[in-house]
Amino acid sequence: MAEVEVGRDGAVQTITLNRPGKLNAFTRTLHEELHAALEEARDPAVRAVVLTGAGRGFSAGQDLTAFGEGGDVAAMLRATYHVNVMAIRSLEKPVIAAVNGVCAGAGLSLACACDIRLASDAAFFVPGFVGIGLIPDSGGTYFIQRLLGTPRAFEWMTSNRRLTAAEAHAWGLVSEVVEAETFSARAAEHAAELAAAPTRAIALTKRLYDEAATATLEEQLEHEAEAQAEAAQTDDFREGVAAFGEKREARFSGS
Repeated sequence: MAEVEVGRDGAVQTITLNRPGKLNAFTRTLHEELHAALEEARDPAVRAVVLTGAGRGFSAGQDLTAFGEGGDVAAMLRATYHVNVMAIRSLEKPVIAAVNGVCAGAGLSLACACDIRLASDAAFFVPGFVGIGLIPDSGGTYFIQRLLGTPRAFEWMTSNRRLTAAEAHAWGLVSEVVEAETFSARAAEHAAELAAAPTRAIALTKRLYDEAATATLEEQLEHEAEAQAEAAQTDDFREGVAAFGEKREARFSGS
C-alpha cells in the first residue's frame, strides 16, 4: 500500500499521508513518496494543493521506531524533512494543510510550512518534541514563531500543551475550523476557490511573504516593485482589468 496517495480534481491536487494505522507517522518511504507527490504538483495544470492525512490523523510526527536510522539524526533530517519543507515553500501555488485529526511533532511543523491551515473540529495540536526530550525541528522554530510570535511559540513548544482546534483558531494557528462531517468537502471547496484565482499573483505573493521575514523595508519595497512588474505582464492581469471594466466575474487562467 502506498504511504502517500495522490488525487486530482480539476486543477486541485490532493496529497494524502496514508499510514492511518500509525496516525500517518513519517518514515523514509513516506518522505520519498511525499517528495514525488510535491514534484508532481509542479505541473502548471495544478493550481492548488491540499495536504491531508488518512484516518484519524494528519500526522503524529516521526515514527520513532525509524528515528535516527544509521545514527546520524542531522543527516536524516536534511535528507527527509528539509527536502519536503523546502518543496512546499518553493511550490508556486497555494498549499492547504487540511488538518483532520491529531497533528503533532514534525506533523505540526509540516502543517505550519503550508500556506493555509484548515482544521476539523476533531483536530488537535501537540508540540510533541519536548515530551521526549527533543527540540522542535523540520521548520518548527521558524514557522511557528512567525505564526504565533516568540513568547507564545516558546511557551507552547516547551510546555507540550495540547491545543484543541478552537484554541488553535483563537491563536491564529489555523484560519478556519469546520465540522468533521463536512471537513473534506470544505477543504476541497477552498482549494477550488484558490485554483480559480490568478495563480501567478498568488505565487508571487507567497514568495514576497517568505522574503519579508529577513528583508529590510527598502529591500522589500524593491521586491514588491519587481514582482508587480511581473504580475502586470500576465494574462490574468489583463483579464482582471477587462472583467472590472465590463462589470463581470473574471475568468482567470493562471497564466
